[in-house]
Amino acid sequence: MYESFTRGIRVRVDPQYLDDQSDPDEPRFVWAYTVRIDNESEDVVQLRTRYWRITDAQGLTDEVSGDGVVGEQPVIRPGEGFEYTSGAPLTTPSGMMVGTYSMTTTTGDVFDVEIPAFSLDSPYEYRQIH
Repeated sequence: MYESFTRGIRVRVDPQYLDDQSDPDEPRFVWAYTVRIDNESEDVVQLRTRYWRITDAQGLTDEVSGDGVVGEQPVIRPGEGFEYTSGAPLTTPSGMMVGTYSMTTTTGDVFDVEIPAFSLDSPYEYRQIH
């Protein structure tokens, strides 16, 4: 599990390789990632937008941004959390993702919350230990 903490907002990410949706011969490698956002601050916050930078094993980068997550712009009260699962396909057997969520408070304060960098690893990735 990967974790970051920004202005009282804790973000945890748990990626999982999906063998049943992947086909190395294509090549197509698919991961699901579950994100848990916990509000440990004293402010009510709303997740407005997301930004992801997805990099494959060859260094090719794709940037994705948009409103909310999984069709929602959740309001998260102090002491509460929000969890969702999404997915990412790559044409290489490994990669990484990192990003930010843009949040607003009820007083109109806007700030970015760091999404921790996390690796996407499949059993098809060849690793050499020196």
